[in-house]
Amino acid sequence: MNLLILGAGEYGQLVKELARNKFTTIDFLDDNSTAAIGKLTDYIKLKEKYENAVVAIGNNEVRSEWHDRLEEARYNLPTIISDKAYISPSATIEKGCIIESVAVINANAKIERGSIISSGAVVNHNAIVHKYCHIDCNAVVGADAIVPEKMHLNYGQVITKVTKPKNWEFSE
Repeated sequence: MNLLILGAGEYGQLVKELARNKFTTIDFLDDNSTAAIGKLTDYIKLKEKYENAVVAIGNNEVRSEWHDRLEEARYNLPTIISDKAYISPSATIEKGCIIESVAVINANAKIERGSIISSGAVVNHNAIVHKYCHIDCNAVVGADAIVPEKMHLNYGQVITKVTKPKNWEFSE
């Protein structure tokens, strides 16, 4: 199986390492990297060679746009999960997510499409991380907490069921 990674920067390199044992060929697309085999917009002409693609771009808004483009082009959007992450058997992780080493996804937690769960992050039981979020290193999503779409939870931050930032609006 082949994998195309959109984004050849530092994060793209991390994703390649996470995926190396699951894909036979892994290549990059990036507008600004000599490590890439083409520009981001080349994803259309490479569809015949690559059936799988993932977006390794940290900006949540940009990641969501490219994720949607890849989906429209009918790429498989695999979830890349480190062998050193803990994923509860009752957790749900949607397509196109990246789960890094030592991350914990506990019982009945739900991680929606295109989200990144970084090293050491914890998504506790019954929590929901909506689409295209980034839960950074050592951040904690408490039990029953709901993280709104495209939110970036920074290093070491904690969000609980009762935490509600001023600009936070969502519907369940």
